[in-house]
Amino acid sequence: MTHSTPPLGPIATYEDLGYRDVFWARRTYEDACDRIALRALLPPSGGRLIEVGAGFGRLADEYAGYRDVVLLDSSEVHVAAARESLGDDPRFQIVLGEATALAFPDGYFDIAVCVRVLHHFGDPGPIIAELGRVVRPGGLLILEYANKRNLKSIGRRLLRRQSWSPFALGAVEYKPFHYDHAPVSVRRSLLAAGFAIERMRAVSLFRLPGLSQPRAATVLARLEGHLQEPLGPITPGPSVFLLARKSPVPDS
Repeated sequence: MTHSTPPLGPIATYEDLGYRDVFWARRTYEDACDRIALRALLPPSGGRLIEVGAGFGRLADEYAGYRDVVLLDSSEVHVAAARESLGDDPRFQIVLGEATALAFPDGYFDIAVCVRVLHHFGDPGPIIAELGRVVRPGGLLILEYANKRNLKSIGRRLLRRQSWSPFALGAVEYKPFHYDHAPVSVRRSLLAAGFAIERMRAVSLFRLPGLSQPRAATVLARLEGHLQEPLGPITPGPSVFLLARKSPVPDS
């Protein structure tokens, strides 16, 4: 079922540690690919950074060059887990909060990161608008989204095994509270929030069921690392990472 203007909620929640101890324990390849993309797009150092939807702090070690880091998530269980593992590092502030109502002033952060979160929102507009609010003029956003227009969906459509078009606007709910987004819809939300896309990377290109063997995952991730950037604008993969810059303050 497709939605041109899907409702904001409800959204999926993670109130146990299965997401950390089961889901990510079995996804060596996806974790490696996420990190390749993030490292390629994230400036090596900076001031204030927020990761929205940080979960248990899976990507926290990627922010070593940042002075102040906020890790925000809506799950009490994962916030507690992040505090347990990272609480001794004074650079980290680990907070419970909602992605669409961030308790920070306008323009507070130099950079925002939001990975594997947008697929829980039927409409990308409100969360992207809120990220735009808290990022300073000229600041950066690294955003990942689940891509509706991926090669698997296109193939299934051509073979008449899929009722919805991967080229249609809006989101498709592929399981309860999980949405793939049309690239053009995400671009429009970014533009409305004052962001201009600078770079894109196609991610998880070789995602296969049961791909958990570390050796195979490492080999495929290394191969993908060479393909993410050149294939980024084509968006063939199930996941897209992008780097966008907030418009500077207009001249008065």
